Amino acid sequence: MKLAHLLAAAALAMTASAHAQSNANDHASHHPAATASASAAPTSTEGEVRKVDKDQGKVTLKHGPIENLGMPGMTMVFKAADPKMLDTLKAGDRVKFAAENINGALTVTAIESAK
Repeated sequence: MKLAHLLAAAALAMTASAHAQSNANDHASHHPAATASASAAPTSTEGEVRKVDKDQGKVTLKHGPIENLGMPGMTMVFKAADPKMLDTLKAGDRVKFAAENINGALTVTAIESAK
């Protein structure tokens, strides 16, 4: 009788484990860009500074496609990983930058003049 209970418990544990893995795979398939961005290294993207908000630690960039985030070209606001990187920027500057999704915030992790 104990053997039957052990076999039933083992079968139940295997089924639960397989189901949990299946759910994780199904969820990731709905968010391919998020999965890709988590594993892809940030790449350099060219852009133009539209606005610098030092008080908020943010910069608005008009940029080309950001490959590691699966994002097309557009104009948008980014958080600066280090607010000091904004000190030398001004509207109209051509830049090369790297951006990542850090805890749900699109963040510029490196930026330099593209001249």
